[in-house]
This record gives sequence, structure tokens and C-alpha cells, in this order.
Amino acid sequence: MSQTVIELRNVSKRFGETLAVAENNLGVNAGEFLSILGPSGCGKTTSLRMMAGFEQPTEGQVFIQGENVTGVPAYRRPVNMVFQHYALFPHLSVADNVTYGLRQRSPKPSSGELAKATDEALGMVRLSGLGKRRTYELSGGQQQRVALARALINRPAVLLLDEPLAALDRKLRAEMQFELQSLQRDVGITFLLVTHDQEEALSMSDRVCVMREGRIVQIGSPRDLYDRPNSRYVADFVGKSNFFAGPKAGTVTSVRPEMIELAAIEKKLPQGLVNSISAKVLNRIFVGDFTQYRLGSETLGEFLVVSPRRNERDVGTFEIGDSVAAGWRGDAAQVLADT
Repeated sequence: MSQTVIELRNVSKRFGETLAVAENNLGVNAGEFLSILGPSGCGKTTSLRMMAGFEQPTEGQVFIQGENVTGVPAYRRPVNMVFQHYALFPHLSVADNVTYGLRQRSPKPSSGELAKATDEALGMVRLSGLGKRRTYELSGGQQQRVALARALINRPAVLLLDEPLAALDRKLRAEMQFELQSLQRDVGITFLLVTHDQEEALSMSDRVCVMREGRIVQIGSPRDLYDRPNSRYVADFVGKSNFFAGPKAGTVTSVRPEMIELAAIEKKLPQGLVNSISAKVLNRIFVGDFTQYRLGSETLGEFLVVSPRRNERDVGTFEIGDSVAAGWRGDAAQVLADT
């Protein structure tokens, strides 16, 4: 059984009359990569700050490695945090930024110990040989790796990451997702990431914790959350989904856009599709590896279809105004709570 390295027990946080976090329980296992996912204002960053010690719970307790650290200040907790804007010191070299925390210790490590620790930390994030540079001489991705090296040099029990990729452009952000995942596996430290970007959470995490209005609404592996969401909210936030009226009051039927197959109206859809309707192409967007269609149907209204590029060899492409047949397998539809 995995050891729980950091835990929230019935934790709530109020700021005046505002309830930011509401009676949440969360356990993070040693060595795992867990993401807290949700929109702005859902309580995810407040939860992270309570784990770090920058905020204290109004109610409940925070445990790290089995010890109750509620009320313990940040500098006395075995965690480090990487902030969204990195908080690097422009007047210091890369090496001095990385060893800043070590040099505050008492007794202070020797110059030889600092040099060795710097080399190891920069090597972990693939910045060897750049210790003498200033941070403003580095790219955005390199600056982010400096912030990671500074956090990792102390070998914390948990590394807390507050939307660390938000300031990067799309291409660099995608590259850093792979790097963060590889780094976490290499160093074996527990990573806890806060993000509003579902792609980041799904691509890097062992588990994802989805929050809404201060509460945890579902925790699971990325595949579980995507394939088996427990509500319309989770299905809508984790990926894209079409929602149709459900069989009972308070329910909807969810179908992922990539699970819907298309064919020209005069042709037959593949066998095995239990749902088949006629629709008209209202809009289309070519994205390179797939085409995204917005369709309109008299029975279902408007809905989205994602057609992979490889499928176009068999079914062709469709233009705005074309009539098409659309269908999906029975197991592609899920009945979900509409709340």
C-alpha cells in the first residue's frame, strides 16, 4: 500500500464571509504526480497554499508524512513551492538562485557542498554549465527549470507547483509537460500541481482531483475522469463533450465528439452504431491532425464531432451546408447528473 505523504482532513478555509474551501479530504501518495484541476476561484490554489503553510485552515488539519503540521509555518515544512511567475532574483546568477535556500541554513554549507549541490540540481533540469548566467539571459523554459532546480535542491517530501506553465507559449508549454513528467519520475519526489488547464492535468498526472466552488467533486486517474465522469460538470471540464436530454429529470446524456462517426447522407454508417441521425454541417475547422465539425440536427440540436485525419481517406471531408449521417455506439453514451 502506498504511503500517504500529504493529507487534508476535513479542511475548510474562509476569508471573511467567503468560503474558499469546504470540508475537503485529500490524500497524496508518496512518489505520485497529482493535479488539482478547476476553474479560477474554485479553491485549488488556496488548498495548495494551506499545504505549503502560506495559509492556515479555518477548520480541519493538514498532515505531512504523518505529522500534523496545522499552524506550522512554511519554512518549517518539508515542502517546496514553484510559483507561476517563478520568483527568481534577477540580480543573482543562476547558481545563486538555485542555492538561495541552502545558503539560509544554519550552519551554512561549505562552498564545496554548495557547488556540488548546484551541479547536481542543474543537471537534474538539464541546465548544466549555465550556473554563471543571469536569469534574464535565459529563455522562459530555462527560467522555469531554474525555479524547479531551486525547489528540488533541498529534496523536499513534496514539490508544490502553482500553475508553473501558465506563462509559457503553447509549444513550449507542451514540451515542458513532457519534461516535468520525466523529471518527476527521475527524482521520485511527490509532485502536486495546481492548474486550470485540463490538458496539463491529463497529460502529466497519475491522478487528477477536480474541484468546483471550494469542493472536491471527483478524484481519479486521467482515463477514469475522461471515460467515467460522475457529472456533467466533470465531463464538460475534463475534455469536450456533447450533452443531450437525459432519460430522467436532472440527467443528461454525454457523448464525446471523437466517439461520433460521420458518413455522407447517401452512404451507410459502419455496423455496430446503435444511434444514427441525419444532420447538416454548420461549421468546420481544420486543425491539422483532425477536423472539427459543428452539426445541427432537428432532433438533437447542435453538437460537435471530431474526425481524425486518417478517417478522411474512408469517409472523405464535408463542407458547410452538407447533409451527413452521424452515429455512435451505445457504450459511447453516458447518463450523468446534470448538476
